[in-house]
Amino acid sequence: MGLSEARLTLTQQHDVLCDVCVFSVEHPAAGYRKIFETVEELNEPLPTEVTGVLPSWLSGSLLRMGPGLFEVGAEPFHHLFDGQALIHKFDLREGHVIYHRRYIRSDAYVRAMAEKRVVITEFGTAAYPDPCKNIFSRFFTYFQGIEVTDNCVVNIYPIGEDFYAVTETNFITKVDPDSLETVKKVDLCDYLSVNGVTAHPHTDADGSVYNIGNCFGKNMSLAYNIIKIPPPQKDGSDPLKRSEVVVQLPSSERFKPSYVHSFGMTENHFVFVEQPVKINLLKFLSSWSLRGTNYMDCFESNEYIGTWFHVATRDPAAYLSSNKFRTSAFNVFHHINAYEDQGFIVVDLCTWKGSDFVYNYLYLANMRAEWDKVKESAMRAPQPEVRRYVLPLDIYREEQGKNLVSLSYTTATAVLRSDGTVWLEPEVLFSGPRQAFEFPQINYARCSGKNYRYVYGLGLNHFIPDRIVKLNVRTKDTRLWQEEDSYPSEPLFVPTPGAIDEDDGVLLSIVVKPGAERPSFLLVLDARQMTELARASVNTIIPVTLHGTYKPRTP
Repeated sequence: MGLSEARLTLTQQHDVLCDVCVFSVEHPAAGYRKIFETVEELNEPLPTEVTGVLPSWLSGSLLRMGPGLFEVGAEPFHHLFDGQALIHKFDLREGHVIYHRRYIRSDAYVRAMAEKRVVITEFGTAAYPDPCKNIFSRFFTYFQGIEVTDNCVVNIYPIGEDFYAVTETNFITKVDPDSLETVKKVDLCDYLSVNGVTAHPHTDADGSVYNIGNCFGKNMSLAYNIIKIPPPQKDGSDPLKRSEVVVQLPSSERFKPSYVHSFGMTENHFVFVEQPVKINLLKFLSSWSLRGTNYMDCFESNEYIGTWFHVATRDPAAYLSSNKFRTSAFNVFHHINAYEDQGFIVVDLCTWKGSDFVYNYLYLANMRAEWDKVKESAMRAPQPEVRRYVLPLDIYREEQGKNLVSLSYTTATAVLRSDGTVWLEPEVLFSGPRQAFEFPQINYARCSGKNYRYVYGLGLNHFIPDRIVKLNVRTKDTRLWQEEDSYPSEPLFVPTPGAIDEDDGVLLSIVVKPGAERPSFLLVLDARQMTELARASVNTIIPVTLHGTYKPRTP
């Protein structure tokens, strides 16, 4: 049986079995280890071998960010998010594809290369003083304060006419999307009152960029600022210089802000989910400089406080303090979409049950283990689910104890309690044992903030990426692409020019297939049928990538 035939059989089985993806493919050869190995950057782009037929209209660059350097000298990085940032590009032009990659010249990278050791503390790896210094120099190094990393490993997106590689600190890095060269390091604190922002902004049709990050609010309490970076300026000036805080949201705990990786934005509202995974600020400030603590050491979870949903209006910008939404504890990293319908806000999320921090299971020792050990570790982790929550905007006291949700197409509920809070219960859109639907993508230009039908995601099998899934959020039907011993990345949706249907377009994903003659390829899928249109194979291993963007070629 050929691979394409095997994929068809999987889809047919799925259609018969149920409305969620339940396949659990085994990986006893542990080929996934290859995507967590260090690679060298390229001096020149590499040609690819294209099989199949690329759409004639597909002309542009797929830009991706991820870790590429997993050790410096004899010192290893320990966490998935620690490796030094590597920018990748598949450039598509007139049916031909080339591949290029370069390391971001961050301070963390440049200094590590010069000193042959980890110099700046990363997410799960602590940097220690230079062992060549004498004991007094090393002692005083511990008291120099926190040096925040500028290792922009998570994502890349445009601001105005420029592109920035980003992580979740206050530093972003301007890069040249053509040559992949590092242009300059930017400190957002020079423009905005934020300690850092997420790697998942929202972009309006006019090019305005919105994001969220924690900050110090009134009485030195922690809060969350939603910020706006205006669209490209007619005078050619830097939009960052005109950035502003749009609205501030309170933190439920004064010195323990929630970990924030993304947020929701509808046509008229912002939605922020305050999860029970917290940053202990006092621990962060006090213990870091004394013991070489890393970021992961400063997280703590509290299942009893549950999860809060905060809502703010966009115009005029105002926090809706009277609308207090609560639910049971869960982790959330990626919002799928949010939209308004008949006086409700519908919020779709990729969640993980409970308060146990999912990042605890993303240490490289876990990800590189034998397959049985990988599964054993994942069995201890929170269970993933795609959930839909519905938030009523009009709340009346006399409706206590009743379900306030009247939308006919969802089983999600919202019940007003005597203490004035609204308790939310979700509708589950997708769930499978240790089979996560993550890194979600939609037809963003058409559907962001609006009612929609389709979302595409990366299927994680006990945290190992081994399939691409299309989910119909209205019917809960799924379709998938999967190939033996192949490890795809987040699928990016690119619409067909002039398309009428929401799913008329292609998905782009970087896939690694260890052992193949050309072990990595750019996969181009028909987003409607989830069938392969083409692949552009390259003779190099491409390490794991996290997020990215597609830059269409301008005429």
